[in-house]
Amino acid sequence: MKTTLLIIAAVLSACSPTEGQAMEKPIDGNVIIIAHRGASGERPEHTLASYTLAIEQGADYIEPDLVLTKDGILVARHENEISETTNVADKEEFADRKTTKTIDGQRMTGWFTEDFTLAELKTLRTKERLPQLRKANMAYDGQFEIPTFDEILALAKEQSAATGRTIGVYPETKHPSYFTAIGLPHEAPLLAALTKFGHIEKSAPVFIQSFEVENLKALRPKTTLRLIQLMAEIGGPPDRSDLTYAAMASAQGLKTVATYADGIGPNKALVIPRTLMGNLGDPTTLVADAHRLGLAVHPWTFRRENYFLPLAQKSGIDPRGHGDLNAEIKGFLATGIDGIFSDNVTEAVAARQ
Repeated sequence: MKTTLLIIAAVLSACSPTEGQAMEKPIDGNVIIIAHRGASGERPEHTLASYTLAIEQGADYIEPDLVLTKDGILVARHENEISETTNVADKEEFADRKTTKTIDGQRMTGWFTEDFTLAELKTLRTKERLPQLRKANMAYDGQFEIPTFDEILALAKEQSAATGRTIGVYPETKHPSYFTAIGLPHEAPLLAALTKFGHIEKSAPVFIQSFEVENLKALRPKTTLRLIQLMAEIGGPPDRSDLTYAAMASAQGLKTVATYADGIGPNKALVIPRTLMGNLGDPTTLVADAHRLGLAVHPWTFRRENYFLPLAQKSGIDPRGHGDLNAEIKGFLATGIDGIFSDNVTEAVAARQ
């Protein structure tokens, strides 16, 4: 009995990660809601339908992952390998495009955007990437095209005018060193598109993010737009074998990041790690350390399915079930973060309010 009570006490303690700690404030006073790949909890990710729904739900920024086509056009896909997110495998005319490549040290087999022109990609239709968890989204399989970055920027501009709210864009350069190595660098088309839509000054509603380092350093002298260094929980930047994300997230490492970036996008475990039982633990000093250097902090990714939630916020054992995302987000807001990436914009907006 005594052991049981101790376990219960430990669980209850772990469920209150910010208790007794002073709430900090975002460095600019506002917490932004970034629609992770659009409203990807309710529509197939990286589609205009997903971005449009996210805007309707109140997102401040929509987030496209950008890869390039054979003819150098930026399009939105989670990866340049597209068999998980499109019907390319069903297209007989593209059967001979299936191949194996090494991307950031990982061997991948499938179909890759850089082997298709934009016109060819436009013949494909998208599908849900996580069908095991988001069966309802499969109802939209086959309905939407792969959008270009220009189309996404146009949508943000149109919706800003229609809603009276400024809708920002938060593009991620995917595998930039790989694309540079094959003669398709991100920087020129990315900045050209942003300039075309009037996004030039630092005050523009734009953040450019990357898990790599040299890509951001190359962008720094070319633009005043805000740059975000992404950080995973483990590993390090694919283009820098001498660095780990853990070292970059240290107080000393952040000083280097601050020389070329305006903020960080850490895996949320770097802000509040989980306990051995799977609950939220005590916050780290990452937010305070970053704020002392003037760096914004936008952790990722907040999702409502039980599969992704801390133990105390799960609604049951079904990984597809929806748990208490509101409670998880509020725990992170109390650390003073400046924004959050979420697949579920409605819940994120409600938690912020």
